[in-house]
Amino acid sequence: MSTREPRPTSIRIFLADGVPEGLRIVEKSNWTGRAVVASRAQIDRALAREELTQPGIYVLTGASDDGAPRLYVGEADALRDRIRQHVAGKEFWTRLVAFSSSNEGLNKAHVRYLEARLVGLARDANQWELENGTQPAPPPLSEPDRADAEWFLAEMLVIFPLLGIDAFEAASSQARMPTPGLAGESPDLILRERGAEVRGREVADGFVVLKGSRARSNEVASIHDYLRDLRKQLQERGVLVAEGSDLVFTQDFRFASPSTAAGVLVGGSANGRRGWKDKLGRSLKSLQQARTEAASP
Repeated sequence: MSTREPRPTSIRIFLADGVPEGLRIVEKSNWTGRAVVASRAQIDRALAREELTQPGIYVLTGASDDGAPRLYVGEADALRDRIRQHVAGKEFWTRLVAFSSSNEGLNKAHVRYLEARLVGLARDANQWELENGTQPAPPPLSEPDRADAEWFLAEMLVIFPLLGIDAFEAASSQARMPTPGLAGESPDLILRERGAEVRGREVADGFVVLKGSRARSNEVASIHDYLRDLRKQLQERGVLVAEGSDLVFTQDFRFASPSTAAGVLVGGSANGRRGWKDKLGRSLKSLQQARTEAASP
């Protein structure tokens, strides 16, 4: 993600259909970019928008057969033509997010560069399954053009998480950033249950298990299907690898909740708010309660 310091900003979401689940247009203050967000069922109305006649960068999101979040990144001289091809050519996706420039500031080279950067970020983060089979090579850009493209990218990366797309942010970077509501970095927490020995950190939108943590290779008979499937997905993507009798994390990985993280690690249902503890033995639940009490007037 951009190395610029986070700063307060305004983002406007226009409900083109007048309802939250309808077609949406997303804009950010002091930025020429504009995003069209539409479900697959709304694609006819999206294709009629002026924004999709321009060069741009887009992502298609959905789920794979086993339920893992899946993403495809693409670019086009005319977004409308390329996206229309994907209606017939790609089955997995259920939502489109397409970015263009309100002042026609993006050209073919810019959007090819943005595609290459987003595919690289998603591949490096390894948080979602990536539909793109190859890593596109970025086109040669002049230094000013590259700076413009990087600025556009940085603003896109602010908007994506607001739309529920966290595929481009490595868990390692989030785990080491100050978490809103906490003083400085979130402290390391430890989980020791059923043979698992794991370190993790609470983050703003989930829980990160740190690289090198060791998970239990066996699963209890009563494990929920979604936990079994998630463990399988992580092994297929190389996030978890067998080492002796354990499974070891090869990278930091972000889970939706501390309990999902704990369940994957111990091979069965687990209460993460009670199981994760700091070096003094205080549970995540008690730490969260203490922060709430400290914030009370």
